[in-house]
Amino acid sequence: MGRPGYGGNVPAEVRKRRHHRRMTDATLYDQPLYDLAAPANPLAETFYIEEARRRGGAVLDLACGSGRFTIPLAQSGLEVVGGDLSPSMLKRARTKATAASVGIDFIEMDMREFDLPGRQFGLVIIAANSLLHLHDPHDIRRCFAALARHLVPGGALAFDVFVPSVRFLAREPNQRHLVGRFMHDELGELILEETTDYDAVSQVSLATWFWSTPDRPDFFVIPLHMRLLFPQELPLLVEMAGFRLLARYGDFDRSTFGGQSHRQVCICELA
Repeated sequence: MGRPGYGGNVPAEVRKRRHHRRMTDATLYDQPLYDLAAPANPLAETFYIEEARRRGGAVLDLACGSGRFTIPLAQSGLEVVGGDLSPSMLKRARTKATAASVGIDFIEMDMREFDLPGRQFGLVIIAANSLLHLHDPHDIRRCFAALARHLVPGGALAFDVFVPSVRFLAREPNQRHLVGRFMHDELGELILEETTDYDAVSQVSLATWFWSTPDRPDFFVIPLHMRLLFPQELPLLVEMAGFRLLARYGDFDRSTFGGQSHRQVCICELA
């Protein structure tokens, strides 16, 4: 799961279909609940560490959130910069980095347009579906243009996004589905459910997440909107943004990408 907040322009007809109860101005990423729904993934950590070492130099972790990948990268001995749009996420990331005894430069930035004067990187990563929060192809091109300015010669972009599921898109819009059950230190047992809708014009999946406790149903209701990147479309968008797709794996174990793959794990270089 990745980071909303970079959502781009959503058509008016899509906005009208957002009927979220008890909505606040916050996003999921302003809440500690995010870390429950996005646990550590050692296989993904190993993949990104291997790619960073292969390229050499510093690493830029875009949409780094609370340091889910930034901190393991730093713990492996790499020089890492973490960038995110959410000040609250960055605050949690700094706290976690201090607890892990690693030095990381966390910077508030919008991945659609950023400038770090004098800094270049051997690898830029956009992990855990975060690229899908750029709903407009123009925003994807802006993002890729910004990161291209920060790559050393021979540097690379690595990212992962899920493969869209036709069965998932065929769900009834108002039907709830269980995402998971979690234990929170203060709130106790938490139940996460979601509804999904789909706008075929924008290719945006319109999910709503409902967090509940046994005695507080729907105490936190939040949108999670993601632009779907279909396998045939992804290489074209990468090419339009001035890159070429070097490798696409079906998972972080570098398995061959195919019809049964659930992920698109991609390595790209400047064209």
